[in-house]
Parts: sequence; structure tokens; C-alpha cells
Amino acid sequence: MRELAAAREFPLEVELLERGTRCGGALETIRRDGFVIETGADSFLSEKVAAAELARRLGLGAELISTRAIYRKTFVVRAGRLVEIPAGFSLIAPAHLGPIFRSALFSPIGKLRIAMEPYIAARTSAEDESLDSFVTRRLGREVLERVAQALAGGIYTADPKRLSMAATMPRFVEMERRFGSVVKGMRAAESARAAKSEAVSGARWSMFQSFRDGMATLPETIAARLGGSIRKGAEVVGMSRNGDAWRIALARGDSVDADAVICAAPAYAAARIVAAIAPGAAKMIGAISYASAATVNLTYRENDFDGPPRAFGFVVPASEHRRIIAGSFSSFKFEGRAPAGAILARAFVGGEMSRDMMRLGDDEMVAAVREEFRALTGVNAAPGLAEVRRWPDSMPQYEVGHLARVAEIERAAAEIPAFALAGAGYRGVGIPDCIRSGEEAADMIFVGLAAAK
Repeated sequence: MRELAAAREFPLEVELLERGTRCGGALETIRRDGFVIETGADSFLSEKVAAAELARRLGLGAELISTRAIYRKTFVVRAGRLVEIPAGFSLIAPAHLGPIFRSALFSPIGKLRIAMEPYIAARTSAEDESLDSFVTRRLGREVLERVAQALAGGIYTADPKRLSMAATMPRFVEMERRFGSVVKGMRAAESARAAKSEAVSGARWSMFQSFRDGMATLPETIAARLGGSIRKGAEVVGMSRNGDAWRIALARGDSVDADAVICAAPAYAAARIVAAIAPGAAKMIGAISYASAATVNLTYRENDFDGPPRAFGFVVPASEHRRIIAGSFSSFKFEGRAPAGAILARAFVGGEMSRDMMRLGDDEMVAAVREEFRALTGVNAAPGLAEVRRWPDSMPQYEVGHLARVAEIERAAAEIPAFALAGAGYRGVGIPDCIRSGEEAADMIFVGLAAAK
């Protein structure tokens, strides 16, 4: 909003009401003893440009870093051991069959089923479909159970039987519609990227980026710009009309008056906030469910491992019945995350498919993660540091039909004067998605305020 107001020389006062004691939400970085520890998101997808563009507008372009090319590979747990995901395999499908046939990940029958995918008739219905249904129909159950559920689970911590393809992975739905085959679509996308690379001088940006001093660099910089406009510990519990303006009620008993409101709270909190003024919209917003998750960061010495997998990390299918959903090696993924001779690792636990893990105490959770890393990577040593961060009700679950529900929510919210919704609960959970959501809400509110003057 401040950017828009400054660019158009429009007088505007902005106040940010933050429920917590710090800004940034799931972007939190701990900088300790030479380690750069991410307790939430550790990177963003650079193909969605909103995050990188915002960073550059904030003067952070030189702080952007990409993943380390020499370690750009990922493993999946299969029968209790780490197996490299075949080259060219992206989330749910391969671009080439050669790496699939050479991989130990799939059975001979599973490989033949994947090879049949280009010959399977495309679905004609435009109705939404679950990840389970789509992957099983196109590529077979082995792909779902051995890799797709785990890769998608690492992003959405979701149940594949309920996760919406249209809301989470629309490019694969479009590939089937356009090419009649996901494998053919993957090949076409690869060819398009190769042609684009040839036309541009220099190397392509890698798919994921972060900041040299950690992801918290972004909210810290924004908070410094906003300065006294941020009010922390200000939980909003309701809204009411006050003439032509809004009166925003806070949990501590006071209130704030505003001409317009952008609500970027999680959907369950947004539902409570608008319940008195728009009960129909509140009911729909509140129907968006959330899952809880946690990260456990562990630090080791390199010689604690007989031979650590020099890769970004690994994902764990639910069919393996283990106690973590993924593990990563932050110090292999990005430069400068650990001192020389040290390794920074982290595990992801919880999610929709592993709710029991969230009932563990911190010490129990660390012990469970250590045992999983011992079994899968062979590290027996005690970690130097162990940092647990819980994210309760933090992962919106985009269930089948999600986009239709969001469209209804947006129509209902449009009836609320000088009000907009933003955040991860609606049209994307990634950092660029959330930034785009906030920018679109700001544009809408700004247009309304300018028209009213």
C-alpha cells in the first residue's frame, strides 16, 4: 500500500496489526554459532516472480542466492533406504523414461505402467480431481505411493485422497488437457525451457532461491521500512462499521479505526473476524481446514557421518510408516548455512498424514528425528544443536473443489465495503503466492480509496 501511495502521490497512513511478537510468520531465521537455521520456509520458487521482484524493490537483489548446483538431487525412502529420484522427475511425473527404467525405485510392472501413460486416453471431465485419483489414473499406484505422495506431502502436508489437483498442481492438469499425456507435456515443457535458455545469455536461475542471511531477511527489511506503523501483540477479534469506516476490535480491549481493511490472517481467524458483519462469508472461510507441522533442525560435524548423502535431502512416503515426512541438508542446499566442517540438517514432522507426531514433547520429537536420521543416514552422534519449532494450524488444506469454494468466498467478500482478503488460505501457499495475494488486495483497496477521494 505504501508503494502504491508513494508512486501516485496519494496521502495514506498504513497500520499493520500483528498478533505475535515478531513479524514474518513462517519466515523465521535463527543465526547462531555460524549457522543460519530456518525454522519455517527455507526458499521460494523463482519461477513465480513476485518474491524476487519484491526483494529487488527492497534493495535485496544482491542478497538473493540460488541452490548449490553440485548437490541438486533428491532422494526418496524406499524399503528403508535412500533411493535417488530419477533425473527429470518433477513432483508426479517424468519427462523421460530412460532414468525411470534404470531406477531401483519402481518395480518392472510399475515401470511398464509409467511407460503406458502417453497411450492412456485423457480425461474429458473438467471437474476437480484429487492427487490420488489423477496420479493413479495417469501413471499408476506405484508412482503415487512411492514418490508423488511424498513430494506433494513435503509441500502441502496433505492427504492425497483429498488434495485438489486444480488448486495445487494445475500445470499437470493442463498438460493432460493440451497434450493428452503428462509425460508428453513434461517433454514439451523441457523443450520450451531449453529453447528459452539458448535465447538468453548466461545461466538460467535455479528453480529455488533464498537470501544470504536467511529467509527472515525479507520480513525484517519490510518491518524496518514500516517502522512505527507496526503494532505487535495486537490480535484482531472482530470488526464493525463505524459510520463510513471500520472499527477493528483487539483482544486486549482497545480498537483501531480505519477507512479500509486487508485481512491476511489464516482462514480460521479471518472467519472469526468477519463473523458479525458477514456470517455467510465467515462460514465459507471457516470451512478451509488446516494441518499442523513442525521442523527439527540438528547440527552435526561432517565426520559424524560415514558418508552423508550429498544432496538437498529426501522425502518419506507415508507407505514407509516412518516418523518424519522429509529430511533436508540445509548446508548442502545453500552456501553459508553452516561453518566449515559442519552440517546443518532438518526434519519435517506432522502434517495431515502424521498428526500423532504433534502430540510429542520437544525432547521426544528430537529423539524420534534422531532415530530416523540414524536409520536412514547412519549418523549416531548427538547433535550439537537441536532446535524444534512448531507451526500449529499453519498449512491450509486445498481439498478437492477448493478453487470453486474460493471463488464463492471472493464473491461474498466483495460485498463487504473497503475490505479484502489475502494470504495462504486461498490461491497458493508459497511465498510468491502470498506476496501476489497481498499485492492484489492492496491494489483493490487502493483503487477504492482513490475513487472515494
